[in-house]
Amino acid sequence: MKTLRLKVDPAQLEAPAAVEALDRAAAILRLGGLVALPTETVYGLGANALDPAAVERIFAAKQRPAWDPVIVHVAPLETSSAMLAGLVEEVPPRAQQLIDAFWPGPLTLLLPRTCAVPDAVTAGRPLVGVRMPAHPVALTLIRRAGIPVAAPSANLFGHTSPTTATHVLDDLDGRIDAILDAGPTAHGLESTVLDPSSSPMTIYRPGAITEEQIRKVAGPVGLFHGATEARNVPPESLPSPGTSRRHYAPKARVILVSAPADSLGDRLAEIASHRPGEHFGVMLPAGVHAPRSRLAGCTIYPWGQWAHPETMARALYAGLRALDAAGCTAIVCPLPPGEGIAAAIRDRLRKAAQPK
Repeated sequence: MKTLRLKVDPAQLEAPAAVEALDRAAAILRLGGLVALPTETVYGLGANALDPAAVERIFAAKQRPAWDPVIVHVAPLETSSAMLAGLVEEVPPRAQQLIDAFWPGPLTLLLPRTCAVPDAVTAGRPLVGVRMPAHPVALTLIRRAGIPVAAPSANLFGHTSPTTATHVLDDLDGRIDAILDAGPTAHGLESTVLDPSSSPMTIYRPGAITEEQIRKVAGPVGLFHGATEARNVPPESLPSPGTSRRHYAPKARVILVSAPADSLGDRLAEIASHRPGEHFGVMLPAGVHAPRSRLAGCTIYPWGQWAHPETMARALYAGLRALDAAGCTAIVCPLPPGEGIAAAIRDRLRKAAQPK
């Protein structure tokens, strides 16, 4: 299979080239094919969410186990109500409050599914994860296709998520029909996943929509702390996308470092300089002062700004992939403190650092 790379400028969606690319991608989706598409979070691997055979192709292309559910994306305005009604039995009042506040945007809601949703989408569970992406290319594609689009991240299962079209092709070239290339994504981390019907509401995966933001809109909320699958023992099914024990991982081993700000740089250098025989990469944000003389021989990735974790979130996966490409065997990475997006970064890094 040859993967088509269809370039689209998000600022010129009415241009003839963009219309042609979007129409071609929409036709592929309607015919049961796979299209990687940009969202504001990461690139997703899309298929017709109501076509069981198309959804199965996602799992085959990603080598994703059947116990890991996927998220369904819908379009806004006049088509969204019809799409959502076909996917979910009801929208509870708290869920509607959150939809009004955060859609389109990086918030996935777990809602009671209809019988039209294939079991493969939810790993056989009664709730389906649904969101409305905020990326203009994703929204336009869904509207043109006229179908809800199932779209987990467009990478091989467990690998670092893609934030550019090149990242997608590094993993999936020849395994999918097409990719819509609209440049780098904005947030760089996957959506927040929330069950609005539990009491209190439960965040299964933190993301750009924070615990504090959700609480202000819809009331009490907490983080999921239940057990995920044991090492080498696959579960029956996961309760939500994003709860797998090991995920978002580069090929290199990830070593996490937590230390007070005034000693963090020294701690990074200490770890990266005392293990001979390895090629160390260091995720080094501006504001973390590590002695460069002690990092000689390491590959350093400038990882955003320590005081602005949003910049670190945007560059996280690109940095891990860059250090992989540089041949690093181990990546040393500081854990940012604080809540909000910093908590989402820690979630991804802790999963990436789990042993294989």
